[in-house]
Amino acid sequence: MLLPSAPDARASGAWIAPLVSTIVTLPIALFFFGLVGLSAMACDSCGGEEAQRYSHSVTQGVVGLLLALVGAGVFLAVSWVLPWRQRNAARRTVFAVLAPCILGLSCVVFFALVARP
Repeated sequence: MLLPSAPDARASGAWIAPLVSTIVTLPIALFFFGLVGLSAMACDSCGGEEAQRYSHSVTQGVVGLLLALVGAGVFLAVSWVLPWRQRNAARRTVFAVLAPCILGLSCVVFFALVARP
């Protein structure tokens, strides 16, 4: 009888990293999405060219944040979809860790793109 090789053996705790990443990433994404929605109101009292400049910068920031949300979703999906084998354990963990990290980076990029009123 042939025993499966070690890299092709089923990983017993393969679901832990994607689950922890999902539990961490989804609330962070909701928080950042709400923060971006509130930041659009920071220049309600502005007028003229300053309001237009701020609106344009917020639009650029929102596009960047939405792209990062899509990227984080892709990383989460990949961490769940990878075959649950020992050879994929490191890849699954890396993708699971990258999902919340890309959201943190996107928040920094958003605040760097937005012109302060």
